[in-house]
Amino acid sequence: MTARRSLLFAPASRAELLEKAARAGADIVCADLEDAVGPADKDAARETGIAFMSSPPTSGERALRINSLRTGTGLKDILALQAASAPTGIICLPKVESADEVRWADELLGAQQGLSLCAFIETPRGLEVAAEIAAASRRLAFLVFGAVDFCAELGVPLSDEALGWARGRLASAAHRAGVGLLDAPCVEFRDLAEVARQSRVARALGFTGKTAIHPSNIAVVHEAFAPSAAEIEQARGIIAAFEASGGAVATWQGKLVELPVVKRMQRILALVDATSAAR
Repeated sequence: MTARRSLLFAPASRAELLEKAARAGADIVCADLEDAVGPADKDAARETGIAFMSSPPTSGERALRINSLRTGTGLKDILALQAASAPTGIICLPKVESADEVRWADELLGAQQGLSLCAFIETPRGLEVAAEIAAASRRLAFLVFGAVDFCAELGVPLSDEALGWARGRLASAAHRAGVGLLDAPCVEFRDLAEVARQSRVARALGFTGKTAIHPSNIAVVHEAFAPSAAEIEQARGIIAAFEASGGAVATWQGKLVELPVVKRMQRILALVDATSAAR
């Protein structure tokens, strides 16, 4: 397991902000060629973003959010990546609305096996086929929920009530495909209590991490998605009881322990190990 609790955005047009973001401690730093860059600056930003991807990270992973593959700009982005042969990193595909878009990206990246993909689900059309998108390629590492764009299309407020059904459906699609799932950034990024609250809600719904638009949010997100000491103790106890039973049904502190519970406990301990390795 790779620790992907946080993804921090920075405009690909601003090299100094990219370097600042790289020092923030996020699991993934994402240079953004899409929403954060105006049309007149796309070409220059592409060069800066690809240079960022091609330089070795000091910690965590590096990502590049390109423009939609359904646009000429997005095609220019991925062809430039193809030519640059970045050794490692994650290519983020925005506003994905079909599994074909993921397969196109996979084929265009070709032999660059060090590059992974993530797909942003930001529209009702994308949500309807989220399970197909999540399973479209072995190169796909995780999904990201673009809640702001999603709510704008639906004409509803950005609220837990409006997003609950969509988040649940995405969690089901991601876990069925065995990929991660990151929540949208908290737009009230200076309100760290709200960042923490949203992170806890997302984790409770099955998300594995959260995106962010400011470095100050990273520590808060990490704390929310980190297993507590009590959870770790419980996971170790349940796994030990299951192993002692020889893989049969067991009990731990008066509770029935079966294989699905054990698998969840194993994921908790795997996350602990991955988090420790990322530090």
